[in-house]
Formats: sequence, structure tokens, C-alpha cells
Amino acid sequence: MLTIMICVGSSCHLRGSDDLAEALEQLIDEHGLAEKVQLVGTFCMDKCSMGVSVRVGDSQFSGIKPEDAEVFFRHEVLPRIPNQRE
Repeated sequence: MLTIMICVGSSCHLRGSDDLAEALEQLIDEHGLAEKVQLVGTFCMDKCSMGVSVRVGDSQFSGIKPEDAEVFFRHEVLPRIPNQRE
């Protein structure tokens, strides 16, 4: 199972981590990936000044905005799921 970790610490929360999590959850559902992708909240990823931090598997990304959720999902999440197409 692929794990997506979203920082929900105060700095990321203020930058929209809840909205980003909601958007990613919707994309996971739309693509029927609830059995393949796990979305979890976490605290500080040490990139507080850069915006919402997200870890997909062993890769960390910073500054992800809720409005960029679909592009992020398509480019960083879907390619990591075996036999998954856009």
C-alpha cells in the first residue's frame, strides 16, 4: 500500500493542509484506490516555511497547495501505483 503523509502541524494547517487532504481523499476515491493508497496526517516535516509538506512513499515534497492537488496526484501519486493509469 502506498502511504501519503500530509503535515497537519500549525504552519501547514494555516497553508491549507486540511483542504489538500480533502482533495487528495476525493481523488483517491474517484480513481478507486482506497485499497491501494493510505492518506495519513503527521506533524512537522521540517519544511514549515515552505508550505504544506507531503511525503509519498519515501519522497518528500514541500509547498503543495490545495489547488494543485490534482496535478500533484497525477504526477507524483499515480505513477507510484503498479498497473495504474491516469
